[in-house]
Amino acid sequence: MVYETSYETSYDIGLKLFSPDPNRGRWDKPTDYIFACFGLALKLDVFLASYWMFYGMGILGILTYFLYMAIFLVPIMVIHSFMGQFSSSGFISAFRLSPFFKGMGYVSAFSSIFMLIYYSIYAAVPLLFIINSFRPTLPWSCEGVKSWHNGNATCKNELVLEDYYEAPYYRLKVLHVPSVRYFQNHFENIQENALSYQDFVLSWHFVGLFAIIWAVIAFIFYKFSETAKFGKLIRYMVIVALVLLLVCFVRYLFLPGAINGLNTFLSPKLINLTMGLSSTFIMVIHAFGAGWGSVIALSSFNGFKTNIMSYSWIISFGQIFIYIMFGLVSCMLEWPYIELSESYDYSIADSRWLIYLSSASVLTTMAWPNLWIFIYYSMLLLAALIVMTTQIFTVLQSLFDEFEILRVRKQLVTFGLIGGIAVCSLYFCTNRGKILVLVLGLDASFSSSLLHLLLIFVVLWIYGRERFQRDMEFMLGQPFASWKVFTLRFIAPIFLVICLIDITFLYGVKYTYSTVVVVVMPILAIPGYGLYHLYQCTGTIRERFKRTCRPTDWYPVETEHRQQYEEALDNSDMTQQLCEVTEEVN
Repeated sequence: MVYETSYETSYDIGLKLFSPDPNRGRWDKPTDYIFACFGLALKLDVFLASYWMFYGMGILGILTYFLYMAIFLVPIMVIHSFMGQFSSSGFISAFRLSPFFKGMGYVSAFSSIFMLIYYSIYAAVPLLFIINSFRPTLPWSCEGVKSWHNGNATCKNELVLEDYYEAPYYRLKVLHVPSVRYFQNHFENIQENALSYQDFVLSWHFVGLFAIIWAVIAFIFYKFSETAKFGKLIRYMVIVALVLLLVCFVRYLFLPGAINGLNTFLSPKLINLTMGLSSTFIMVIHAFGAGWGSVIALSSFNGFKTNIMSYSWIISFGQIFIYIMFGLVSCMLEWPYIELSESYDYSIADSRWLIYLSSASVLTTMAWPNLWIFIYYSMLLLAALIVMTTQIFTVLQSLFDEFEILRVRKQLVTFGLIGGIAVCSLYFCTNRGKILVLVLGLDASFSSSLLHLLLIFVVLWIYGRERFQRDMEFMLGQPFASWKVFTLRFIAPIFLVICLIDITFLYGVKYTYSTVVVVVMPILAIPGYGLYHLYQCTGTIRERFKRTCRPTDWYPVETEHRQQYEEALDNSDMTQQLCEVTEEVN
C-alpha cells in the first residue's frame, strides 16, 4: 500500500496552476453565511410548483421535513460546505478535488444563470401589486375590475368573478379570481393549460417592471459588491423578509376560516401523504440554491476553522422553518377558495399561483387592504431580490476564482453579466414565457437531485472516505465520526435515487419540451469536460483517468493553514491514522 505524502499540483499533469484570488474577501460576521443560506430557501417557484401536492398532508407532512433534514439536508450541506470552506473557492474551482468532474461546476453556473433569466417574473409580480396598492381603489377589487375587464363576467364578491362558458350543448359556470385575471390582463392569447404556439405577445407593462428590478440589482452590486458589504446587506434583507413573514402569519390567523386551514396540518389525510412526501423532498433539494452549488461558493467566504457541522444544523432548521411558515400561510390563504368551491360546486381553476396571484384577492377582503397588500408583496419582492442577488454573487465569484483574467475586469464582468441576463429575461414578458416558468423549476428538480447524487460519488468514493474524513478533521480540529461518513456514503444516496424516480414519474412524462435545455444538455457537459481533460493528459487511458480523478492543487489557500496541511500529510503518524489511502481511485 502506497501512502500519499503530499498533494499533487496541476503542473504535474501539464495544466496551469490554480491561483487563489487574494481580494475575494470574507464575511463581515460568521453568521452572514447562515443568513445567506437562509435566503436560498426563499426561492418560492419550486414551492408553488409543488404546493398542489403539499397541501393537505397534515402534521405528518411537516414531520417529513425533519426526517429529510436528518438523513439528507444536513449531510449534503456538510459536503457542500466542506468543499467551499476547505478550498476557499467557488463551485468551479472547488472541483480541484477531482478535476475530471469539474464540469459539475460549469453546470452549476449554467443552471444559476438560466434560473436568473426566468426568475425575474417572481420579482416583477410582487412589484406590480406593490405599485397598485397605492391606488385608492384596488384594480382587482369589485369596483376596480370595471376599469379594465371588458368581458361579461360579474363580480360576485372580492374573491370571485362569475362567468359562463358557452358550448354547443351546454352552458358551464366558471369562477375566476380577480387578482389572477388582473395579472393575465397584461398578456394576450394565453392558453391556461398548455404552451401557446401562437405569435409572441410582449407585455410592455412587464418590460417596465423587469427594467426596474434589474436596475435595483445593478445598484446593489454597484454599492455592495465587496463580500463584507454584500453579506451585511443580505443579512438585513433576510431578517426584514422573515419579520414581515411572521407579521403576515399572525395577521392571517384572523382571516375567516384561517383556523380551518391550519387544521389541515393537525388532521392528516393519508390519501395525500404519499404525494406530499414527494413534494417536500423536492423543496428540500433546492435548499442549496437554484444553481445547486451556491452553498459551496457561500461557504468559501468562511474562516478556515468555522464549525460547519453546527452551522449546517442551524441552516437546515432555519430553512425548514421558512418552508413550514410559507406552507401555513398558504393554507390560510387557500381556505376561502376551498369554501367557495364547495358552496358553488365548482373548482376555481385560476388560483394555482396562490402565493403570488390569488392571495391579493384574499387580502382585499381585510381591513386596510392596501397596507396589507403592500406588506405582503414587499416580503415577496425582498425574497426574490435575495435569491437573485445571491445567485449572481456566487456565479461571479466562482468565475473570478476560476479565471484569473476576469479579476482585473470585475466591474465590467459584473454589469455585463447582469445586463445580458436582463436582456434574455425579456422572453418571460411574453405569453409563451409566462407559461413556461413553472415547468423550468420542475425540470431543474431532476438535475439538482442527479448532481447531488454525483457529488456524493465524487467526494466519498472518488476522492475517498479516508481523505474526506482526514480533511474534515484537519479543518475542524476535532474528530469526524465514521458513522457520519457512512450516512453520507449509503443513506443519503438511497433517498436521492428515490427522489429521482419520483420526479421522473411525476413530471418526466408530462413535461418534456424544456428537458433538453435544463437537464440533458447540462448533464452531458459533465462527461464532456471529463473527456476533454483526459485528452489534455498523457499516458494510457487508464493512467489518464486515474490522474484526472486525483486531487490537484487541493490545499487551504492561507499560508499558515497550507503549511500545517503539508506537514500533516508528511507526518507518518498522522498518515497512518488518518491518511491511509492508496493512489488508486477509491
